[in-house]
Amino acid sequence: MSQAMGMDFDTLRQAMADNQEQPEGPARNARSEQLLVEAEKLNIPLAVIEALGHQLKVYNYSSEKDKMFVPFARLLRMWDERPEDFDEYETHSLHWVFKWMSAGMLDQPHIPLASIEKWLGEMAHRYRLAGHSERAVRGAEFSVAAHVGDLARAERAYTAWLAADRDTMADCHACELHSQGWWQAERDADEEALELWRPVLEGEYTCAHEPHTVLASSLLPLLRLGRPDEARAHHLRGFRLVRPMESMRGAYADHVEFCALSGNEARALELLAERPAYFTDSGDPRSKLDFMAVTALLMDRVTELGLGDQPVPGPAGRTWTASGLAVHARGEALSLAALFDARNGTSYVSERARGRIDQRPLVERLPLGVRSRSARQVPRSGSASASASASAQSSAAVVESGVGSDPSSLSALLAEARRLSATRSPDAVEAWATVARAAEGRELDVRDRAEIADHAAMERGPEGIELFHEAAELYAEAGDPGEALAARARAAYVLALTGGPEEALATVSELHEGVLALLADGGTGVSQAASVLVGRARILMRLVQEDASEDESGATASGAADSGAAGDEVVRAAEAAVRELLTLAEPHVSDVRMASRAAEARAMLGELAAHAGDAEAAAELLGQAAEAFVAAGLPWFAVEYESRLAGIAGHLGDAEGAERAARAALEHAGPRLEPMGHAQLHLQLAEVLGSTGQSGPAAEHALEAAHWADEAGEGPTLGAWARHQLGGFLLRQGRWAEAAEILESALPDLTADMHGDGAIVQTRWWLGDCLTELGEHRAAAEHWLRAADIAEHWPEQRDHAMLAHLAAEALGHAELPAQAEQAYARAGDLWRSLGNVHGLIRSLRARAWVALRTDSGLDGARELMSAAVRECEEGLRTVSSSVGAEAVEGSDAAEARHRLVAELGHTHRQFGDLVARSVPDDAEEALAHFTQAVSVFASLGDDALDARTGAQLAAGWLEADLLRPSAAAARARAVLSAYAGVDGETAEARRAEAENMLGVMEKQRDE
Repeated sequence: MSQAMGMDFDTLRQAMADNQEQPEGPARNARSEQLLVEAEKLNIPLAVIEALGHQLKVYNYSSEKDKMFVPFARLLRMWDERPEDFDEYETHSLHWVFKWMSAGMLDQPHIPLASIEKWLGEMAHRYRLAGHSERAVRGAEFSVAAHVGDLARAERAYTAWLAADRDTMADCHACELHSQGWWQAERDADEEALELWRPVLEGEYTCAHEPHTVLASSLLPLLRLGRPDEARAHHLRGFRLVRPMESMRGAYADHVEFCALSGNEARALELLAERPAYFTDSGDPRSKLDFMAVTALLMDRVTELGLGDQPVPGPAGRTWTASGLAVHARGEALSLAALFDARNGTSYVSERARGRIDQRPLVERLPLGVRSRSARQVPRSGSASASASASAQSSAAVVESGVGSDPSSLSALLAEARRLSATRSPDAVEAWATVARAAEGRELDVRDRAEIADHAAMERGPEGIELFHEAAELYAEAGDPGEALAARARAAYVLALTGGPEEALATVSELHEGVLALLADGGTGVSQAASVLVGRARILMRLVQEDASEDESGATASGAADSGAAGDEVVRAAEAAVRELLTLAEPHVSDVRMASRAAEARAMLGELAAHAGDAEAAAELLGQAAEAFVAAGLPWFAVEYESRLAGIAGHLGDAEGAERAARAALEHAGPRLEPMGHAQLHLQLAEVLGSTGQSGPAAEHALEAAHWADEAGEGPTLGAWARHQLGGFLLRQGRWAEAAEILESALPDLTADMHGDGAIVQTRWWLGDCLTELGEHRAAAEHWLRAADIAEHWPEQRDHAMLAHLAAEALGHAELPAQAEQAYARAGDLWRSLGNVHGLIRSLRARAWVALRTDSGLDGARELMSAAVRECEEGLRTVSSSVGAEAVEGSDAAEARHRLVAELGHTHRQFGDLVARSVPDDAEEALAHFTQAVSVFASLGDDALDARTGAQLAAGWLEADLLRPSAAAARARAVLSAYAGVDGETAEARRAEAENMLGVMEKQRDE
């Protein structure tokens, strides 16, 4: 405030302009109040008028809208008393804010409707006196009628509004189209609404609050029309715009509502947590009504999901649960609605509020891609995590209803479980669990007990080993020695998985000999023998995998040779065991169990081929295995191998094969796959599609991957990686705002330990690209600099240099020249250390332009441009030498020389531009550089035609400034000659400029 004590009018105006650029909120409002006090000290009526207008504007765009009536009343009184004190701009502004007063009165339920109607008349009268169209008046009347529920009057006013001429008092096109589309949506004409909004959504019309509110208003119409992808995009785009603007509580509420009605309750809760003041800000009761209504809607949804006792964000001062806040928010919303209705003499606002609160979800699940810290764990109907089939569920229902006490019921459950096991159905697990529950306390024969124990063991992991042995004893007691050996083989495999592979191999080898002897004597069947053989093959494959892992981690010097020999022996033994299994199973593939064994054997051979480095054979065998599983009616068993095949095909450069296999894996996974499996498969397909440039489909699958990772509780790990990928795919489509929202969501979970430094750097790099496109240059620079700080420690420094250079450009655009100059210096040092002369030259040129805006000034800029010229010339000398020519990486000496000559030409051209703009009264120095540029570009022939003529014309205009019309005309004619017979947009533009120059020179000579 100490600076403001001696303000003159110009200083006051600058202070108001600076304050206008501050974030919306009480601090900006308070500053406007201070500035009004300063204005009053100047004893200049216009200063007070401007300060009151500024105050009114910041109040309007804040949560304290109720304060704007006082400065407006004062402005109106000043206008009525001395209109001559208002300049043209302030006269226009005064009439403009009449519309704000109309809307502002409507938003305050304590202002009587009669006063609002009177104000409409006053507004119409003053607009007529000022010669303005009725368009804004009829628009205000429409808003009043629509609010109170007088739909007939609203329709008449709407028609009159559109019929009236647009003039300087009409709202901007974007705001008008928003209101018109809102009315169509209110009348259930969603298609018409979206068509009206289209020019705003596509960026044809924009303003301070658009497309912000149109994006928010379009969310539910898009869901209702079955266009969820567009709704998601509008949410991600729109919320970025709304988030920093305190005055947009109504639009913010639309985003909360959208999340609550699209299966994104967790996201909606996070939105509430970001804006605690919205629960209590009272300056705009109408938007508070909207916010509390959607809060009640959300809390009802959370409570319906069984989470009524969950802590949720709410008004400060107490701890809230979802069910408690639901009651409070509904009460607040309906109380506010009642105040409006009491003022309006209708029940319309209350009816609309109840309707909004009581809405039902429009879609069950719409993944958004952003992280959700408080993801719900409540399963939804149709969720892929629900693994039980209809038959297994009906079996469970039999037990729970008490029918299981009937022996015939237990027999039916056993029969169903055996049928599912025989067909290798995933539902067999739940069916056997149902049998076990039904059999509790019942007398069973020994065979039944053996099967129950066997299947129970399959679900217990390491704890199942003893239970497998118990089952084996029961099978033996039941007279089935082959199944007893199979159960022991299953126990051995579990032992191998839990750290005892050598012991497991010894055990299974004995079982292998035993079962083959039994089979030869007819003491068991092929199925039982195959169970033992597959167990042995799996254990040997496990040993192969462990040997491979040891090789990757590095064997000790003393044991390396022994380890290699042992590894080869294990591989040979594994291949022999797998082929033995295949030989046994293949003749019996009409039995689904044996078909499954044969398919698994082929898959194992594929894995062995991959282990041996024969990717082609591995791909063929894994493909055969997957096809065999599908042919046997067991597609879910194909998923693992199709996923593996996709990876191998990608490694082989077979993009089509990789995509085909990845899609097949996802298709065959079906609804039984756990969320983590869905996440992995979707992410794999996304990466395959992304590698072939199919960014749109890749983004869809990355989005699904992020969703399923969150469902699996892996949001910070796999989910963060999926979001990282999703952001990249969106960026490649130019969907900057969506990509930025996703990448910002991924960033907090990306860690060097889990995802690697490279992922963090790439995410920040992409974010910088997005934010630059969105005009958020300072934030872009921050991301690029933080990425550069990580890349600084990498052995290869090119990324470090690129990031420093990008950050410098962004800092320059952000009007931070000192920081930009520092970043360009950093980049230049890095380019020099890398031997990248082009990067160095460009950093010097860019730094010169920035230096003009720092203490370095023109002298510093000249020195930097001169340094750029010297680097070009030094580079050319280096390339011209044979040693230098050989050192040029990736191109021959001629090409390198060509590029450096072009760089020199551009440097002289920019040097000329810099001097011409900085010292307009002294054209000689700039002309010298332009002339140099023309000469340099001329040496490159037609390749530099456009660059040469651009410099030639620039030189021509300087010749004109120096009153040398003949020289200027000569340059213009040279340009015309250069483009004789040349077509194209640049050629046309150059010819037009040259003709214009000739005309100016003719006139100059005549004068």
